[in-house]
Amino acid sequence: MIQVENLTKYYHDLCAVDQISIDIQKGAILGLLGPNGAGKTTTLRMLTGFLQPTAGSIHVKDYSIDTHSLEIKKILGYLPESAPLYHDMLVYDYLNYVADIRQVDKNHKPNRIRELGDLCGIYNVMHQPIGELSKGYKQRVGLAHAMMNDPEILILDEPTSGLDPNQIVEIRQIIKHIGKEKTIILSTHILSEAEATCDRIVIINRGKIVADGSTESLKESAGHKKYIQLGLQRADFNSVDTVLSPIKGITGIQRLAESNNELDVRIDCLSSVDPRAEIYQIIKQTDWVVLDFHQESQTLETIFRELTLESE
Repeated sequence: MIQVENLTKYYHDLCAVDQISIDIQKGAILGLLGPNGAGKTTTLRMLTGFLQPTAGSIHVKDYSIDTHSLEIKKILGYLPESAPLYHDMLVYDYLNYVADIRQVDKNHKPNRIRELGDLCGIYNVMHQPIGELSKGYKQRVGLAHAMMNDPEILILDEPTSGLDPNQIVEIRQIIKHIGKEKTIILSTHILSEAEATCDRIVIINRGKIVADGSTESLKESAGHKKYIQLGLQRADFNSVDTVLSPIKGITGIQRLAESNNELDVRIDCLSSVDPRAEIYQIIKQTDWVVLDFHQESQTLETIFRELTLESE
């Protein structure tokens, strides 16, 4: 549905987006992840026609962004990170105004506003000034704005930024519900959000794509690394490192914390080997006291950190 080829954007001498290529299928929920300054917002602004690319191409269905930007905008809904709302207007009046701009049929307009009020959970604040709403409600009004013309594609830039945990869950539920019928592209800093909401994740760093796939496929490509968290009393790091490092499958031991006769370490392991039994047998032969001993698999957070920190 969306084909992006070698998309590039320069701001003078700064390359914000560097030859990004993505194919997005109809009905996908794609999460765009990356640290601050990675190029997420610039990419979304080019996809919506807000910014002109320096090089590369964007095709949405059979339209090119260069020659048919208006046709593309008619099938897009866009919610920027800071929703562009008129704070002195009532919610209903604002949505009515947006409906007129979007040329919603006037006979259908009241029903459409009512539908969006129910979908976005803003029906009970329709007659309040937007400026008096919480940020969570303002985001919902912005989402209703983006959805007004029932677009085929919805592009959301940090839709849960600055919201409290309850508001994040509510917005997530709305996005997942909308995603049953539409193609959604969203950027986020919240890794758990992307993992829970998106069926495909693209990680970008310094303007380049460094990973692309489902959460599971990203873990597969990262080698399914495993970690053992070990907390001990009456043990020092040098002794632990010397005794445990030779065990087959252990690739490294990192000191996490050491104080008050307690030591926390992370043991990196190959995915194909489980050294826990041997670790336990060795600990039994010492006077160390085990406070914590559990295994963790590679997470989206650790993958993200490895991919975005390795070039710094």
